[in-house]
Amino acid sequence: MSMGLIDLATELQQMLHEAGQRLTAVNKGDFQRFVRLAAADLVHVRPRTLVDSLTLVADQSEYPAPADLVQVKAPARWGLAERRTRKPWADNWPGRLPALRAVESGGATVLFLDPPPTAAQIADLGTSYSYYYIAAHTVAVDPAQTTVRAVDRDLLLVRAMVFGLLELANDGSVKPTSLGDGVGSGPKNGTPAALADAWYREFERLAGRRAA
Repeated sequence: MSMGLIDLATELQQMLHEAGQRLTAVNKGDFQRFVRLAAADLVHVRPRTLVDSLTLVADQSEYPAPADLVQVKAPARWGLAERRTRKPWADNWPGRLPALRAVESGGATVLFLDPPPTAAQIADLGTSYSYYYIAAHTVAVDPAQTTVRAVDRDLLLVRAMVFGLLELANDGSVKPTSLGDGVGSGPKNGTPAALADAWYREFERLAGRRAA
């Protein structure tokens, strides 16, 4: 089945059924937005690890961050082999290596090295500083650009359905509603708030069952 945004949003609308009709009636039935919100939240249960690299400049601390950066995952390996094989009293000891973290600067997320690399360190260890990071998921119109795996389709749609039900509940709706056929074993009838709570538990169950 397609993992494209339009197809996923269409299936979500069918799953929400009457609740989806009520969302549409109050101009809040933005099913593509619910799918995108679900994809953004999926990083907490299906983290996506990527590798990138910085081109180091002597005494420079700040570097651009990837657009999909959520958080830096692991210490970079730059200079670690040299620290393990060299002696602290030797002339070729690399010194204190910079630690990488993500920070806010000027309203944007940037990567920050502390301390900044020195010219001597760069000459010795190289200009390429590779690191791992957790990346945000993307759901695109082109299925080939969607990063959520097909095996996690049900997980994505259930989370998106919860977002839709919460929007209906937050709009003050307490009238019972019904859902259509879909994934999982959650209830199909109830108030939006009760359904959202029940289907979030179903989301957690699916996430645990398929966790790597």
